[in-house]
Amino acid sequence: MTPPVDTESILVVDDAPDTLELIRRNLAAEKYQVFTAPGVVEAIRILDNTPVDLVITDLKMPKVSGLDLVRHVRENFEDTEVMMITGYPTIEGAVTAVKAGSQDYLTKPFTDEELLAAVRRVLNTLKARRNAQNGPDQSPPALPGLIGESRAMREVYRAIGKAASTRATVLISGESGTGKELAARAIHYSSPRASAPFVPVNCGSIPENLLESELFGHVKGAFTGATESRAGFFQTADGGTIFLDEISNTGLPMQAKLLRVLQDGQIYMVGSAREREVDVRVLAATNKDLRTLVKNEVFREDLYFRLNVITIAMPPLREREDDILLLASHLTAKFAEELGRPAPRFSDDALQTLRDYHWPGNVRELENLIQRVVVMTDHEVIKVPDLPSMMRFTAGREAGLNRTLAEVESEHIRNVLASVKGNKTRAAEILGIDRKTLRERLKTLESRQD
Repeated sequence: MTPPVDTESILVVDDAPDTLELIRRNLAAEKYQVFTAPGVVEAIRILDNTPVDLVITDLKMPKVSGLDLVRHVRENFEDTEVMMITGYPTIEGAVTAVKAGSQDYLTKPFTDEELLAAVRRVLNTLKARRNAQNGPDQSPPALPGLIGESRAMREVYRAIGKAASTRATVLISGESGTGKELAARAIHYSSPRASAPFVPVNCGSIPENLLESELFGHVKGAFTGATESRAGFFQTADGGTIFLDEISNTGLPMQAKLLRVLQDGQIYMVGSAREREVDVRVLAATNKDLRTLVKNEVFREDLYFRLNVITIAMPPLREREDDILLLASHLTAKFAEELGRPAPRFSDDALQTLRDYHWPGNVRELENLIQRVVVMTDHEVIKVPDLPSMMRFTAGREAGLNRTLAEVESEHIRNVLASVKGNKTRAAEILGIDRKTLRERLKTLESRQD
């Protein structure tokens, strides 16, 4: 059963399995959401992928100590508290733990009551600090198109608010379908440039040999077919904001030209030797790790640092469990209104299935699913059998662990294509690949069937 929205999450780290299980059971009995890790490496992996309110860690563990984990949390997760436990109590150990950033220090053996009392103290301290920073019961700001009340989305709202008040470039990262363009629009329309144009450009959908002309414009006679001068997207966005989506798809020559714009605020139209000044704020987005691309020498390091002044990471939907039902309700009402019919409601089992699903296509996949279900369902209650087959599979059948990876991939691709009525562009976006890769995968699937 998925924990309620306001459940606090705790990560317990201990190399002793019995201690780990005992603490897990005690905390779970108090309705906390509990994660466990047998060591620091595993704990860091969980922290990188899951919001955690409190880390409870043993002091002495093989390879990497609990003190190192305390320092890691303090320097990387400012909204997470830490509590240390140890079977080797010393004054020096307690002082060292507190200096490293541990909020509390518990000595083994401890009673269940001592553990729970310490946990409540630390979590109350965390809650008080959050209230002092944000104000008690602060509602998320109203931002166009963005829906969610989870902690992950509140972090996004806070970052958007800060980014909107500056002229700095912003790099928005996240998987396909997480709402990167919505975040960019929210920044623009919350900024002093709100009355000026917002110009979105999908760099991945424009052929490389045409991208320069599309971005910067061209003069008459610049190339075959240029029968007249035409302004590019940067001129169109003058005074406002340009949003360069899929920035990682640009080649190195184009990256050099973009760097010049960011450095000097000047562009050269194709075929012109005269620079033009433009006043454009640049927002960029990527679903790839640009740092890896820099290491592989396919993305310029200087451009990366120019773009990465402010970073906003859009969380995947699987890390926003608390928002799934809110989004589903909003989308159901939206599509029902478009059809001129009352909005159906989801059964409890269907809602739980939505929360349990992995959502590889993120919010875009959820939107496609809700639209399909609303269109195809005639009754007032949406039940599990009304959901797509891959969701029903995860809800109630055997896991099919005797299938090959190719078979699982084939089924998922076909299910995604079915959910978007065969639209390969939308399917590629949900799958996180480009259309060319999708076509190649489909050819491979067809050849396997022959």
